[in-house]
Amino acid sequence: MPMSLSEMAVSPVKSMFWDVFPPMATRRVYCTPLYQDGHLYVLGGCSETGLPLDSVEVLDVASQTWTQLRPLPTARAGAAAVVLGSRLLVMGGMDAQQNPLSSVEIYNPDEGKWERKASLGQPSMGITSVEKGGRQGKLPVTAFEAFDLETRSWTRFPCIPSRRAFSSCATTDRCFFSLGGLQQPGPHNFYSRPHFVSTVEEYDTELGVWIKPTRASRMKEKRADFVAGCLGGRVIAAGGLGNQPSPLASVESYNPVKKRWEYLAPLPSPRCSCAGLQTSHMLFLIGGVAQGPSNAVEALCLRECV
Repeated sequence: MPMSLSEMAVSPVKSMFWDVFPPMATRRVYCTPLYQDGHLYVLGGCSETGLPLDSVEVLDVASQTWTQLRPLPTARAGAAAVVLGSRLLVMGGMDAQQNPLSSVEIYNPDEGKWERKASLGQPSMGITSVEKGGRQGKLPVTAFEAFDLETRSWTRFPCIPSRRAFSSCATTDRCFFSLGGLQQPGPHNFYSRPHFVSTVEEYDTELGVWIKPTRASRMKEKRADFVAGCLGGRVIAAGGLGNQPSPLASVESYNPVKKRWEYLAPLPSPRCSCAGLQTSHMLFLIGGVAQGPSNAVEALCLRECV
């Protein structure tokens, strides 16, 4: 029998705290993070001059020390990466001319070197292992699809109800959440401007429907280009851009049992465009943009015993 919402374990707000790690050696945005065996790897990204980076750093989370690794053979920003056993595989991204890349490279930590692999079928940038809608050309799209690795086939689900760019997504055991973003006017609305929204749209994977949103289900703040995740049964929204002139410091969490949002401790370094990475007890925010590219690394952590 599936667990009901009333039976779900939702951690209290006081169980969550920020851990601030030493800064990276290189300020970067649109970098690619990976986590393996207590080590946070940060690959590539975009520099303060707007050019893609080839630098690779790894943080030992326990000792809080950074180590520089051999650079990527191909400088890239906005790449996708995955851990394969003990090896790191990076693919796609953007080059210095802002063109998508097809190159694929793999790092073997035992040998301390990178190796080129067969290229992607087509150059790709901004690719990821989780699809969250996005934009087609300059227009937001509402497509919501999933790929089954066993049957090697795509399944199309009911479209995301509203079109938003720079939204974020998060998943719980039962639900998929599409959060916030920048809503753009329709093609016939000439007088409206794009605006930030606090929209929360929830898809119930068991019922196969989008749940009708209520006013209470909206986030407390309008935001876009932020990091989202799930910790302790709560959906998290951190940082991003809103109606203020600078990036947001606010962090909020959604309690799916009480159906309401609550503020958490603010982000120590307010930023947007961070690379987010989720582990079982941590939600990392890496790099991003403050007044320029940032080298900050911070994690919202879940205290096991409160």
